Amino acid sequence: MGADKGSPGRGPRRRSAFTAPRKVRLRDGEGAPLPKPADEDGYGPDLHHDDGERLQKVLARAGFGSRRACETLISTGRVMVDGVTVREQGVRVDPAVQVLHVDGRRLQLDDAKVTVVLNKPRRVVSAMSDPEGRRDLTEFAARYSHRLYHVGRLDFETEGLLLLTNDGELAHRLTHPSFEVDKTYVCRFDAPGGPPRGLVKILREGVELDDGPARADKARVLAQDGREAVVEVTLHEGRNRIVRRMFASQGFELTALMRTRIGPVVLGDLGEGETRELTGRELGTLMAEVGL
Repeated sequence: MGADKGSPGRGPRRRSAFTAPRKVRLRDGEGAPLPKPADEDGYGPDLHHDDGERLQKVLARAGFGSRRACETLISTGRVMVDGVTVREQGVRVDPAVQVLHVDGRRLQLDDAKVTVVLNKPRRVVSAMSDPEGRRDLTEFAARYSHRLYHVGRLDFETEGLLLLTNDGELAHRLTHPSFEVDKTYVCRFDAPGGPPRGLVKILREGVELDDGPARADKARVLAQDGREAVVEVTLHEGRNRIVRRMFASQGFELTALMRTRIGPVVLGDLGEGETRELTGRELGTLMAEVGL
């Protein structure tokens, strides 16, 4: 018998009847892996928990509308459990151990984890205690039964959006520079005759500080009346007093500074010293921003 072409000196290769077929992961037209196949009950592998809650009930409790509306979310393929798209009704899940996404946004379903927005007043230290006896964050965190900690800081004279949470992983990612979470500030300063025409451009192109260059991702003039000006800046850096120092490098001392946004979370009309818990959708979008 002649040798098999491409295998000199050997006969044609045959698969043993006892050899398991090689598993092939199917891919779509762009080469991305297709979702794992569902089992005979219509659920993805290891998704169904007999003692869990029905998926549509979990979604309704998380604020995604009525159970009927949540059933539509499932049937149209907008819900994922542990990375697998679920389209069948009736699957039971355990929110304590499984990861759920709706439209790509992570759902935080652990009631033990709380994340709160605080509108920090001026002359409050961004700490849970202060050796100098100044007003700190304790009074605001004490409104909740969980032990909360602040995410990042605002300086003593700066007001606005500060997050309090007991979710350590979320706090770590929000403050780690590698995730580059945008923060927006409204800056007020004296500017007789209005701000210099090139100030916004300078902030966007970058200024030199003692600890290295700093650049605003966005900057725009919100208001000016010939005596003072209000400029909004967005940046993802978190160096100490960076916004104040950027304006000081151009000869302007800020008379008021307020943070109005962190990632997708906005301060809105929250009053000075007021707090509120993030909605499920806000929290999901924020978690998605940092890869959770």
